[in-house]
Amino acid sequence: EYYFPTVSKAINGPALDEYEYNDGITVPPAGLQVIEEYFFPVYEKKSKNEILKEIGILNANLYRLEMISKTNELTDSSVFDAMRLEVFRIITLGITGFDSPIAQNSLPEVKISLETIEKQLAIYGENKQNLVALKILKEGKDYLDKNSKFNEFDRAYFIKKYLNPLSKAIYKTQMILKIPFFEESRGLKVTAQTLFDRNAFDAEAFSGFPDYKTTKEKIELGKMLFNDPVLSGNNTRSCASCHHSNKAFTDGLEKAVSLDGKQMIKRNTPTLSNIAFQRIFFYDSRVNYLEDQAVAVITNENEMHGSLEKSVLVLKKRKKNTAHFEKAFPQKEITAFAIKNALASYIRSLSNYDSKFDRYMRGEEKLNFDEIAGFNLFAGKAKCATCHFIPLTNGTVPPNFDKSESEVLGVPGKDKKIDGDLGKFDLTKAEVNRYSFKTPTIRNIALTAPYMHNGVFKTLEEVVDFYDGGGGQGLGFNLSNQTLPTDKLNLTPLEKKQLIAFMKTLTDKNRY
Repeated sequence: EYYFPTVSKAINGPALDEYEYNDGITVPPAGLQVIEEYFFPVYEKKSKNEILKEIGILNANLYRLEMISKTNELTDSSVFDAMRLEVFRIITLGITGFDSPIAQNSLPEVKISLETIEKQLAIYGENKQNLVALKILKEGKDYLDKNSKFNEFDRAYFIKKYLNPLSKAIYKTQMILKIPFFEESRGLKVTAQTLFDRNAFDAEAFSGFPDYKTTKEKIELGKMLFNDPVLSGNNTRSCASCHHSNKAFTDGLEKAVSLDGKQMIKRNTPTLSNIAFQRIFFYDSRVNYLEDQAVAVITNENEMHGSLEKSVLVLKKRKKNTAHFEKAFPQKEITAFAIKNALASYIRSLSNYDSKFDRYMRGEEKLNFDEIAGFNLFAGKAKCATCHFIPLTNGTVPPNFDKSESEVLGVPGKDKKIDGDLGKFDLTKAEVNRYSFKTPTIRNIALTAPYMHNGVFKTLEEVVDFYDGGGGQGLGFNLSNQTLPTDKLNLTPLEKKQLIAFMKTLTDKNRY
């Protein structure tokens, strides 16, 4: 997984078709998760030939992995990096069931992962921190032996008691041994001791313009532009007109009214809070960088119908604006790029993981019984965390965080039929993307109603009921490409309340 992610994905990737943008083709799934679905919950003998075919493909990929691994040289830096990433993978993809969605063998697999880390650490001797790590590993394995039921497993306790201390101990062992850390820009910082560190994620690593880093001056300029109607075609609408800070930068409407007041904008206004840590933007995933998102909204005829070039001419005539641009972009003129880069810098600054949940994971605050139960449901029985990955709660896939996913849920419209918006399909024309929409962050979700791309659900209770019933297929829609599990979750009324109680802990303490 660490050195050969492409081959590894063919061995243990999600059992879903995937559209390849570069080649314009849909690639069928392969590997262990595909085979798993033939055996669980029940094996049917008529599937034997399909199973043998999949095992043949798996064998070929395992042989391929063996061949390319033979000449691969390990370094101490790589080993320690991979060990911490494995701890992060356990938190995000292991105990949540992502890696074993049907069989739910996640917890036995976690024990194997811990045993593997233990074998590697043992090579490095018995320094103080290494002994700490080895003790945590032993206790963690014992806990797994005594707590083996998937739906009852206390993930909150396991992460805080064992996994967070383990990744810290591995980090400190590397420091004691003076094994260098890699000097490279990653979404999850190379030096992150836990997934829940205050600054574990690097917004700059998600930027398409590494030479134009975010600065205090750019943030101030971006905030000013964000609230200035000069960017709209008729000087009546700013970005802030539809993104209100007290609503986590949404507007509280199903859909905003178009600039001319004659129609509704196509989709619900998404939050801008905590969106910096993703690889795609807009519900249909049509752009990859915040700078391009800003341009797309400004130039959209129904949203702002503006022109960056025309805005540049107006801003150059304002002395106050000129001074702000000179501070943010020394020795450079006011340009279209400067406008979009400043706006993107401001939006990046809105990513502040300081919710009650984050503070709980850092040992700074307590959650009550229902909130903890809600997290355990979120990361377990309710399967939320298999799409809204911990800790970002968006679709950016851990532990490398280099790709953001979309899902086909089968969201209804007001007429109780499937909503007519085709989502990503309009861009790719690939059937696998019909009704596919980006998985958004659910940070600050208590502030961002109504929900879904069309604003059809007014409350979190309605959202939970939709997922509990199996999404669109559960509503009776003929949706063969639905990626959301179609089985009912069978959540009790209390469990639904607890799940919502947890989601409310994702509200940022310091809002803007």
